[in-house]
Amino acid sequence: MEKSLVVAKTALRLAISDRKEENKLKKEYLKEKSIKTAAVDFGGEYNKSVKKIIENAVIAARRENLINETHTNQGAVAGATHEALKQIMSSAVGLNIGGKIGIARKGDHLVVAIFFGVGMLNLNEVAVGLSHRTIN
Repeated sequence: MEKSLVVAKTALRLAISDRKEENKLKKEYLKEKSIKTAAVDFGGEYNKSVKKIIENAVIAARRENLINETHTNQGAVAGATHEALKQIMSSAVGLNIGGKIGIARKGDHLVVAIFFGVGMLNLNEVAVGLSHRTIN
């Protein structure tokens, strides 16, 4: 299977995992497939949360050594996260969101997957956004 697809599936799997499962998956992916991963939870009102979600994704990717501190690497994570958020924007604008970001990298393939619930009161919807970037 093409490397970018494997990395995308990894990021999405991480985004839908709970904390206990996340730690197990991170170790497995690194050991068995040489895929580096990071994940971070988020929540809040969509419009007010976009900037913080992007910042948290970049910080998580740096913390887990998926990227270095160059503008191109950080920009790739920020851009992929922003693109994934744009994919679900029409479902989330003005509503509360909560979920998780999964980030995976193997070689020059980097994927950001965002999985979250969108809701108001007891009316909830589920949304997923995913974006790929190539970095050195």
